[in-house]
Order: sequence, then structure tokens, then C-alpha cells
Amino acid sequence: GKDYFVQDLYACSDPEFKFNVRLINEFAWHSLFIRHLLRRPSLQEIDNYVPEFTLINCPSFKASPKKYQIRSETVIAINFEKKIVLIGGTAYAGENKKVVFTLLNYLLPLRGVMPMHCSANHAIEDENDVAVFFGLSGTGKTTLSQDPRRVLIGDDEHGWSEKGVFNFEGGCYAKTINLNAKAEPEIFATMSKFSTVIENMKFNEETLELDFEDDSLTPNMRAAYPLNSITNISKLSRGGTPKNIIFLTCDAFGVLPPIAKLSSHQAIYHFLLGFTSKAPGTEKGVIDPEPTFSACFAAPFLPLRPEVYGKLLKEKIDQEGSNCWLVNTGWTGGPYGVGIRMPIKDTRTVLTAVLEGTLSHVDFRCDENFGFQVPLAVEGIHSKLLRPRETWPVASEYDKQAQKLVKMFAENFKCYRGFVDKSILRVAL
Repeated sequence: GKDYFVQDLYACSDPEFKFNVRLINEFAWHSLFIRHLLRRPSLQEIDNYVPEFTLINCPSFKASPKKYQIRSETVIAINFEKKIVLIGGTAYAGENKKVVFTLLNYLLPLRGVMPMHCSANHAIEDENDVAVFFGLSGTGKTTLSQDPRRVLIGDDEHGWSEKGVFNFEGGCYAKTINLNAKAEPEIFATMSKFSTVIENMKFNEETLELDFEDDSLTPNMRAAYPLNSITNISKLSRGGTPKNIIFLTCDAFGVLPPIAKLSSHQAIYHFLLGFTSKAPGTEKGVIDPEPTFSACFAAPFLPLRPEVYGKLLKEKIDQEGSNCWLVNTGWTGGPYGVGIRMPIKDTRTVLTAVLEGTLSHVDFRCDENFGFQVPLAVEGIHSKLLRPRETWPVASEYDKQAQKLVKMFAENFKCYRGFVDKSILRVAL
């Protein structure tokens, strides 16, 4: 007997892979959220609209763990045969979009398309100069891809076909904790734009002014807005094949350099590991950063084995000759609680060097712990930062932490011993 809210939308900006989804939501704000985050058919397309999947989201429904043999009252269930999805027991708006991402992670590899949990942009004058940024929540994926000197393709989910990169979505879903107008002007500007959906944030009830520091509800404060809220956005939400692939990691150990160049073997190694640190508030109970390994930087959303995605990405990297990089947005000078978080201006500086191609003219050293190549100098970056051991008060403590992380890498890679490319396994061991 209640009202409910229906949106007929689609994913994938490339018409060849267009994916229609009908979304039925209990909450109006969920309906607005997904209207931002997916793509809207034209009036002509609506007349002939046929959904490929139907998603029903009812947060007030609490599943019985005993009756359904599940682990909690929350349920997110996909039936590929009936082409229906049920979400219950959670009001987190992000589940709407992540279900669609999960569907595409199952369907697109069957068509030779690499689905990616990444942001993407391209050069202002060149749609074929594409960079993709893999990373989990809290690594800077949204922030770093929204660069005023580049054109944003999208901030979270993309496909890589033979023609190039295309956005799955029609909007952005940004973390807002400690959002700063100076450091992140494009995202900050969306906070006062019409229809932006604000989630988990405290605000002044008289003035409606948002509080970006108050994380008493949860540090996972969010805002959802359509792509046209960003000024430097790609009109087609598409670009060429990636020239640069960047893996963002938040290293709570404080041992990784701010930038490292990876071979294609090393790239797939780090892709399958998906190492980062869970940021506070991204999951229930996470108060301090916790080292974690999320295969392909997207483990909860992968219906297929990680090796399927690893093999597909390796083929595409080798075919296109993409440059691969590891960028640490975590700690330096010591682990969490001792060192400092990598300054965002330094991260932007090394990324600018990558995207403008200036690192092709510098010398590199082979890191003694991890085997990747680290530039000896980057203009605008203190040389010590490129040698993390020198930023620690006690060098021997750095060595201990580095070896600890090396062992964690090898331990977490053991499950990929059957991976077809043995050279990648040698990198791990």
C-alpha cells in the first residue's frame, strides 16, 4: 500500500554494450541517487525500453538469517536466470550502483570487454591520451581523476573494449569527509548544486550548511551528482585505449614510494593483489586504516575468478603497450600513527609527470624490496620522498616493515599459483 519509485535507466556509454536496468526503490532519495549514477534514456528510447534486469530495493525488509541460511538481515541477491535483483536490510544508496557493476562484471568479459573499478580521464586536446586509475575507496580515485588539466570520462566504473574506454555510469559518488574547496574545487562545487544527494553528513538545520569534519554518523560521508555537474566532463563519456594505467594504493605501512613504474607482469601481480588499507568508515568497525587485499581492486563485485580479469587485462596491456604505475597515497616517514599521509600536492605532482610523459626522460632505480622501478628524480618532489627509507627516523625499522609487507604480498598471492602466466608467479615469489 506504499508509494514506490521506478526508474528506467541504462549502463554503458558505448551503444554497443548498452545495458538496460529497471530500478524499483522504496525510498525516493535512492531513486534520485540512481538516476544520477546511471544513464538516462532519451524520450524516444523510453518508448521502446525493455529492461534486461529488474532491481528491487526495499531497505525496510529484514531477512531472517535462520530461515534463509544467510549471515545477517541484509540481503543482496542476484538471479541471472530470472534477471532480477533483490536488495533488503540496508539503506546504503551505493548498493544500487554496485549491483549493476556486479552484473556487468559477469556479462562483459564474455564479450571480450574488461570491466574495471577505476576512474578515467583524457587529455584536453587528445581523446586517445587516456589514463585509468584503479583503486578502492579512500585511495583518491575520484579526487585524482578530476584534474582541471584533463577531461573526466568517469570516476568509478568503466569498460575497456577494442575501441577504448567507456563509462558505465552517468554520475559520480564522492567521499566528502574533510572535503576542501582549495584542494578539490570541482567536487566541492557540486555540494551546493541542485539535486546533489548528500548521504551520512551532519548539517546546520537552520542554515543547511554542511559539516565536512563531523564524522559522528560515519566517516563514509558521500555525495552523488550527475556528470554534468562537473565542468571538464567528456560529452560522450568515452575515450581511446589507456596510455597510462595507475594503481592507487593507500599504504598504511609507510614503505611504498609515491610513484613506481611496473612491467606488465608486475602490473597484473599488483592488480590481482589489490593491496591497500581500508579507510576509516568504508566498512563497519574500521576505525584505523587496516591493510587489506581486494582482488582486482573490486573483490566484492567479482562473480568470476580474479584470474579471468587478470588474464584479460594482461592481454590488453600487452596489445596496447600501456604504461603501468603504482602510486602510494598512504603514509610516508613511518607507518600509520607515526608517519604522515602523503601530501595530495605531491601525489598530483607525480601524476602530472606521468601524464605529461616527463618520466620517460629520467633515470630509475630498482627497488631492493619490491623489484619495481622508482624514478631517481621528479621535478617538484623532494628526493627523499622517492627513497622512503630515508624519510624514516630509524632506517632499520623501515627495513622490518618493508619485509613484513613483502611477505604479506607473497602470502596473499599463493592462491594464484595456478594462474596461466608463470612469469607473473615468479614476480610474486
